[in-house]
Amino acid sequence: MYMAQNNIFDTFDEGIIPGGMRTKTEIKMLICYIFRAVKKPLSKELVVSAILEKALANYFETCSCFDDLVKLGNLKKSEKGEKLFELTKDGMMIADQLENNLAYSVKEKAYACTLELLEKQRIEKENKVTITQTENGCYVNCSISGGDMNLMNFQLYVPDINQARLVRKNFHKSPETVYKVMVALMTRNKDLIDEALSNIGSLL
Repeated sequence: MYMAQNNIFDTFDEGIIPGGMRTKTEIKMLICYIFRAVKKPLSKELVVSAILEKALANYFETCSCFDDLVKLGNLKKSEKGEKLFELTKDGMMIADQLENNLAYSVKEKAYACTLELLEKQRIEKENKVTITQTENGCYVNCSISGGDMNLMNFQLYVPDINQARLVRKNFHKSPETVYKVMVALMTRNKDLIDEALSNIGSLL
């Protein structure tokens, strides 16, 4: 379904950066653009997070616009996942016809952030972390995947849940670096140690 264009600000703009989306039509166009640019099914949570992370639109307005696109038949549930959506033909038409109405900087930020979040999802899916709380603290179990096989599993004790969550967060930032550091220490390979230290430096 085609969306009429107008320049009337009809959304809440709290927390939005200058040049952000201030009409429902703009937000809907941006959502459709993200799906078209990424070319794969996406969850509502990821799309909303990508827009919010760059402060391009208000949270409640973005959620409402996403739901409207589903109701209007511009987005539909994907067969590739229970929580995934994809563009319909009408949604693709909106993305194709109205893409140029969005500022390039807005499209670039939304697209880049979507890719970053997709990569984060992939890393968290392939490199699992579980937190087990006990009376005296928490055990954090980390698993590093090499595709078809587990490369490493280790368990770390921390005194409270906040530190456990911090370990999980930092582990997911670069599980490859964690693996390189552990291998370098265990093999005492100088080249690997130098590479691992360089990787650590880039994360600090």
